[in-house]
Amino acid sequence: MNQYEKLLLQNKSWSEEMSEQDKNFFTRLAHQQKPKFLWIGCSDSRVPANEITGTDPGEIFVHRNIANMVVHTDLNLLSVLQYAVEVLKVEHIIVCGHYGCGGVEAAISHNNLGLINKWLRNIKEVYLTYEQELNQIENHTEKVNRLVELNIQEQCADLLKTSIVQKAWLERKGPHVHGWVYGLDNGLVKELLTIEPDIENINPIFRYDEEQLKKLT
Repeated sequence: MNQYEKLLLQNKSWSEEMSEQDKNFFTRLAHQQKPKFLWIGCSDSRVPANEITGTDPGEIFVHRNIANMVVHTDLNLLSVLQYAVEVLKVEHIIVCGHYGCGGVEAAISHNNLGLINKWLRNIKEVYLTYEQELNQIENHTEKVNRLVELNIQEQCADLLKTSIVQKAWLERKGPHVHGWVYGLDNGLVKELLTIEPDIENINPIFRYDEEQLKKLT
């Protein structure tokens, strides 16, 4: 049996196990999706949202990309964000990175990696913002992990710059924004920050006019 066939077999086994535990499990999932959380995570296969949080399918709406980025030109991310916030009305947005992130480490390097250079440039910009602090860290692993933390912090801040989040804050005082980092070596999540839905938490230059936000559909 090859690895691909093994996946199909494991899926069948999982489906049967879930049905045995709860015969209505898939019926409920098929007819509703009411997650309270939007997860913006890294594409790294070692950081699956449901498994590390102990949640079932249907509890977390998930978007993943290299190094858990919130890029203002990424229509995929913005579409997921809008659907989660405006349709699903999630109560929390979690940006979850992980220590030892390959994308963050690649951004520190000077290697020409082709198309991904354009994506990694966003992380390099974070490095530039905190250059003085990061340049003082001599240990490479420690430097990567600190940039991981700072990158999560900046991506949370970038969420606040979107009209999507600002409109939701104006209309329903949510969602809350959280920054997490996951340890591959111990399986534990560390909460770095939580941002309350308060307009004062948004830098004034990025705030949209409230009357114009109300007109957005």
